[in-house]
Amino acid sequence: MAAPKEKDSRPGKSSGKESQPLIIAKTAAEEQKLKLERLMRNPDKPAPVPERPKEWQPRAPPEFVRDVMGSSAGAGSGEFHVYRHLRRREYQRQEFLERLSDKQRLDLEYLEKLKENKEKADEQTAKRRRKREKLKQKKLMAKQAKQEERRADDSTSESSSEQEGVQEREAEDDAEVPSFVMGHR
Repeated sequence: MAAPKEKDSRPGKSSGKESQPLIIAKTAAEEQKLKLERLMRNPDKPAPVPERPKEWQPRAPPEFVRDVMGSSAGAGSGEFHVYRHLRRREYQRQEFLERLSDKQRLDLEYLEKLKENKEKADEQTAKRRRKREKLKQKKLMAKQAKQEERRADDSTSESSSEQEGVQEREAEDDAEVPSFVMGHR
């Protein structure tokens, strides 16, 4: 017979939890899958969302330079390296400022382009709305004219005989041409 299992009473170890087999991801897709599976084991636990890395900014230039290098003779051999580092740092700072100004300029151009596109879209919408209203008005006018014409026909047909009125209406319906045709100019 096998010996009964002893409980592990160490802190941090849960006795009811199964040990997970060690899986080593061979591809990026497998690694992503393992991370998702680990997150989905306990959906109540908040997922770690990394902060966005801060944009690199150069050190501000010193307000007061203590070791001013002159062009006089007798400068030591180490002074060149100090000068080279200062020059590199200044070039980096200038390049950063140029990139910053380019980014701001591009952002302004983008916002301006968005504004222009919105204005164009609003103009097109207003134009189409006017066109729809005009078409509705034309339809309404045609309908009213047709109703008035029928009323006039009804009043004249009452004075004449029934058969003559029926024949006239049929002739008018055949001869009537619509005042407008949709889709044509």
